[in-house]
Amino acid sequence: MKYTDWGLIDYNEAWEKQELIFNDTINRKKNNLPTENNLIFCEHPHVYTLGKSGKEQNMLLNMIQLQAKNATFVHTNRGGDITYHGPGQLVGYPIFDLDRLGVGLKQYIHKIEEAIINMLKMYGVESGRLDGATGVWLDADNKKARKICAIGVRSSHFVTMHGFALNVNTQLEYFNYINPCGFVDKGVTSMQKELGKEVDMEEVKINLRSEIEKQFAVVIL
Repeated sequence: MKYTDWGLIDYNEAWEKQELIFNDTINRKKNNLPTENNLIFCEHPHVYTLGKSGKEQNMLLNMIQLQAKNATFVHTNRGGDITYHGPGQLVGYPIFDLDRLGVGLKQYIHKIEEAIINMLKMYGVESGRLDGATGVWLDADNKKARKICAIGVRSSHFVTMHGFALNVNTQLEYFNYINPCGFVDKGVTSMQKELGKEVDMEEVKINLRSEIEKQFAVVIL
């Protein structure tokens, strides 16, 4: 599996680069050529993205207010509703050929969630899943439920794109301007908030790559 770090990159630029890899992978599959699994990490400037099943009313700011927050708004083709991306948030774009990995789409999402849950445990942050929702949550079984990682995926011919957004040192106030993932009664959190200190992003990347390797039984180069 190939690993690439795009650093801080505009959301639309990252989307275009993903599409190129995604489409090339699908074309190679159609022509019975070998495919490559790509794991991409990055961060984005302030941006709100709305999934194809999302509702615009979950965006609580108008365009002028967005500009005042130095944020943009993008309709995207992933699953899920609205979410926020910004500096201090680790965004992962796994462009995987699931056939080659021997997993289905539900199992793929479960493995990504499990890798994040296990990585958070390294830092003493206990997390899990919320029934009826994707992503990784804290205190999912009570009124304190809050999301630490959102997941939104697009899949075609068992090739994936888009992925997950893990709040590491994220500016959480930006979530106040949306109903995150369509929820009006759930909160959001970050590793920094839970631990009471800033977290080393590069260390998180290393630890999460290791957990993804374990979940998919691959070597990431």
